Amino acid sequence: MIRLIVGLGNPGQKYAKTRHNAGFLLLNELVKIEGGEFSLQSRFLGSLAELVTSAGKLYLLKPNTFMNRSGQSVSLVMKYFKILPEEVMVVHDELDFSVGMMKLKFSGGHGGHNGLRDIVSAIGTKDFVRLRLGIDRPRESSMLANYVLSDFSKLEVQKIDDVLAEFIQKVPQLCSGGYQSVMNEINSRK
Repeated sequence: MIRLIVGLGNPGQKYAKTRHNAGFLLLNELVKIEGGEFSLQSRFLGSLAELVTSAGKLYLLKPNTFMNRSGQSVSLVMKYFKILPEEVMVVHDELDFSVGMMKLKFSGGHGGHNGLRDIVSAIGTKDFVRLRLGIDRPRESSMLANYVLSDFSKLEVQKIDDVLAEFIQKVPQLCSGGYQSVMNEINSRK
């Protein structure tokens, strides 16, 4: 059962629609559809929203600590609401997937993703759910920093919107303990 969904990204308008903010984009869309609202919570170093599902409360967190320091915010929310690592899902950008592709998995390494690395360090385990949203990879690795902080193209925005809408329909199932079936559906899509 998922009780906390963390979207990774960087705060501020400058980064709002960038590839690195894929996690924030998903949470913003989820709140818009479900009628929730984010509020800045200084004690959690982030913006928090609360949704009521058939399985109970679902917390949505957008850390305001910038990507590479996300763990501190996640840890504070987990401690305050007594949320276990296996009840956490982190939504992040994935360079190794094409735009519009998503994969769900439990546990694993950080794969060089600094946001994941910091969360693992802060909570002391890698055993949490990850939703990886494809942003593609630049042609040259020297362009990586600029690439992840660049905006999606109009065509890519449509692909991202489609995949976010598809995933949001599965959130109630995730919250009620249907992780395995949601993972099978998502990971088998073409």
